Amino acid sequence: MRNRTWLAIVASLAVAIVGFQIHTAWSQVRAAKKAERSATGAAERAGMDSKKVTYAVAMVHGLGDHKVNGKVTFTETSDGVEIVAELTGLQPGEHGFHVHEFGDCSMADGKCAGGHFNPTNQPHAGPDDAKRHVGDLGNIKADGQGNASYKRTDKVISLNGKNSIIGRSVIVHAKPDDFKTQQPPGNAGDRIGCGTIGIGDPKMMGH
Repeated sequence: MRNRTWLAIVASLAVAIVGFQIHTAWSQVRAAKKAERSATGAAERAGMDSKKVTYAVAMVHGLGDHKVNGKVTFTETSDGVEIVAELTGLQPGEHGFHVHEFGDCSMADGKCAGGHFNPTNQPHAGPDDAKRHVGDLGNIKADGQGNASYKRTDKVISLNGKNSIIGRSVIVHAKPDDFKTQQPPGNAGDRIGCGTIGIGDPKMMGH
């Protein structure tokens, strides 16, 4: 009788030990899988971060018979997006300068570029106003030889996310933007230059 009791105790202990070993093994497997998922997630996040756009370029060309030509760059900085433009072939004076909603520059009148990029449904205004279109960049001023430069760091424009300007267009107008007329926005006249905004090589920043 005692032998059977001891055998039962030994058997119970053996089952308990095996069960503990199995539980430990499964715990180790689960921990390994969790670590693998964590590592994969970190790698994916790193990959997503590496795809973040930090530099964009628009090569502007004249529409119709206009001779506008030049380059506009958008560089992400800690203070916002730095916008730099160098254009030639303009009439002396100020010209409306905006980001429009579509990247299509194929039509001679530029109307295929759509209206100002305005995803937040704000009123038209100047670039420093609290409420404005994302695409409201104000005016670019040409000198007596038709050359124009523009530089500002903008906190509204974005190169990433749902309101990104990538794939949209830069439009140069014949007249100045008055910052107040709503339709057509700014009353800046004909569209005389257009350039599609594309992702640029970060190595070319500053060039």
